[in-house]
Amino acid sequence: MTEKNSLKHIPARCVILCIGLAVMALGVAFSIRGALGTSPISSVPYVTSTLSGLSVGTTTIIMNVIFVLIQIVILRKKFEWFQLLQIPASFLFGAMIDAWGLVLQNITYSNYLQQWILCILGFVLVALGVSIEVMAKLITNAGEGVVLSICKVCPIKFGNMKVIFDITLVCVSVSIGMIGLGHLDGVREGTVAAALFVGMITKQFSKPLAKFENKYLL
Repeated sequence: MTEKNSLKHIPARCVILCIGLAVMALGVAFSIRGALGTSPISSVPYVTSTLSGLSVGTTTIIMNVIFVLIQIVILRKKFEWFQLLQIPASFLFGAMIDAWGLVLQNITYSNYLQQWILCILGFVLVALGVSIEVMAKLITNAGEGVVLSICKVCPIKFGNMKVIFDITLVCVSVSIGMIGLGHLDGVREGTVAAALFVGMITKQFSKPLAKFENKYLL
């Protein structure tokens, strides 16, 4: 993509980014309603929300701002200051999670299968949202930004570091839950499923979205 085309389509890409964040937030909200565990990156905001009494959207904002600060510490002078836009994007994402939570608050389940339907719908939407966000080509997701930052200073492949990062988040969530609440919260079989399948589903969405980008944004 040429610089001219990139500048020409910035307004459209901003809209696409917002759509991606909205879809991701809806996915998180569905995962929470399913009560089978959230995705690894949402597990920490969920358990800290339960412990603190703050909304999941608020704890998500706090976590993402911390992630941006970690990127700055890791990269120092190499940090691209344009990526500070991750912070307002995080505020928007957190607000959307809480808004969708209110919209879906009357959705309930009566059996385990229905829980799985909500959970699967959740991580399919998260995968779609991630794919749309990537297509926007504006800023990096705060969590992925940490992974990319580590990969820039250490000889570790992105895929391997992403797995380590997700496992670390789940371990943090488990520790907070067991110490602060006395039980697991937000980490269940749905968390494992999300860790295994969100990346695979994202790749499937990326193909048709790439065609859309080539047709309308290049």
